[in-house]
Amino acid sequence: MLIEHRGFSPLVDPSAYIAPTAVLVGKVQAGPHSRFMYGAVVDAEGSEIRIGECTIICENAVLRATAAGEREFPVLVGDHAFVSPHATLLGCVVESCTYIATGATVLHGATVRKGAAVAVGALVHARTVVPEGFLVLPNTIAIGDPVRLFSTEEKDALAEALRSLGFARSAFGVDLPYGAERYRRAAQTRSREFESHFDDQVVRH
Repeated sequence: MLIEHRGFSPLVDPSAYIAPTAVLVGKVQAGPHSRFMYGAVVDAEGSEIRIGECTIICENAVLRATAAGEREFPVLVGDHAFVSPHATLLGCVVESCTYIATGATVLHGATVRKGAAVAVGALVHARTVVPEGFLVLPNTIAIGDPVRLFSTEEKDALAEALRSLGFARSAFGVDLPYGAERYRRAAQTRSREFESHFDDQVVRH
């Protein structure tokens, strides 16, 4: 399904395949021979999403750009990239010939360089740069530039690394410590951003 959002309709190359239950919303560009499989959601919000040639977006993957928070975060995915089922890409850059495995997540302002892979269940956190050809191991958390991998067992080091990211400021424009007020403000930011969907128009089923 193609949906006009904020005055923009998806631009889909004639050779691209959009499954009947995949949804492309707003300023989305789908390159030649790209494939959007069942249940995929590709939502440009107030920014844009560009998908390269022969790039695969698998079942139930979520790609969302955003213009809320401290700056605009488009989603840019290069040629011949593979985004596996249930992966999540939020306001990030994924270069050509990369592999994002099942259940992996890449967050705002992060970059996954050419030929890199993010393995099953891994997280690439905000503003992190995964170098060319690098493997983010399964169920690890990649943070920083230069990148460092953390396991969830490294509680103190991981907590310190997360505090240094300023994630809520980047993603939501909220600069508050962990707690109820931080999450209340984050929800308000997304509520305002998503309010524009009231005016969406279906372009093609």
